[in-house]
Amino acid sequence: MPRLPKETEQLFYLYLPGIGKIFPLENMGVKLMTIGLVWFLTMINFRSTNSGDRVQIIFSVLKISAMLFLVFGIFLFGNGSFAHFAQRSPHGGVTLLLAIVTATSGAFWGYEGWNNITFMAGEIKNPQRNIPLGLLLGLFVVIVLYSLLNLAYVYALPIDAIASSSFVGSDAASSAFGFGAGALIALLVMVSTFGATNGNVLATARVTFAMAQEKRFFESIGRVHPKFKTPGNALLLHGVWTSLLILSGSFDMLTDMLIFVTWFFYGLSALGVMVLRKKMPDTHRPYKTWGYPFVPIAFVSISFTFLILTLYNDISNYLNGVTPLVNSLFGLVLTAIGIPLYFYFKRKETKAIIE
Repeated sequence: MPRLPKETEQLFYLYLPGIGKIFPLENMGVKLMTIGLVWFLTMINFRSTNSGDRVQIIFSVLKISAMLFLVFGIFLFGNGSFAHFAQRSPHGGVTLLLAIVTATSGAFWGYEGWNNITFMAGEIKNPQRNIPLGLLLGLFVVIVLYSLLNLAYVYALPIDAIASSSFVGSDAASSAFGFGAGALIALLVMVSTFGATNGNVLATARVTFAMAQEKRFFESIGRVHPKFKTPGNALLLHGVWTSLLILSGSFDMLTDMLIFVTWFFYGLSALGVMVLRKKMPDTHRPYKTWGYPFVPIAFVSISFTFLILTLYNDISNYLNGVTPLVNSLFGLVLTAIGIPLYFYFKRKETKAIIE
């Protein structure tokens, strides 16, 4: 589908006071294709949990293979230099700090989903052993892969070229594969996107499903499909909500918003561990927190430092006309929509206990 002219895409917009503008018509062709992909994967997971698992395994293997092929191709056939590793950044001070925060947001997106296995604890055999093992193994693989990719990029391109590049992967791959680099990177992105989308469809609906079964969300969302034995209604609800989010604005906006909101809750979760251990010291704890309390304190500190710097950077970019929207604030507003629902179901639960 051909893309509409930018002027046409921005004819219609929604203005949110104090937050900025969102353009629902922007990049509509890609958005419609993305919505189609979301619903295709939703239906796979709707009909069978095993099918969703198999899709995830296949595309994870393809993604890892493609990344390793790219890394070794750049090092073996590229025209890079190890001297690039000794180059200094031309920036410093606050400018460098904010640039690192911006880059970190993108890096966090690469790691996003690291905790999704915990959403499926009820469907995992021996979760006390296999969940920590899966988390550690998954993080180790991702750290190694992304470290190798970044080393390959720095080998292929000098620091100035990396800073000015709009698509570092493609530019780095060009040094090894020439004109075929664009097709290779496009294939890698498609495989990665397909696998990441399926992983999120597979896992996140389980949270809403569990909330509904515990009477903290609408009862119908907690029903198991009578034929397919999947959380069908939860999957459909997430498909609808995901489609609306895709239409709401740009993919960059959604990515920045997601990273900000998720790390806000990651920080609160780690803080909650310390609060609960203080309030309920004698409660049985089947899962251990290594290095307590130093590890949670470090995690909370890093999380909220990242959030504060991100919020400052987003507001600065908006005020300076760099971006049309304060992405982090928009994420907080969307999250706040759930607050009335929380109090509604909390009141409903209290009322049921009294009766």
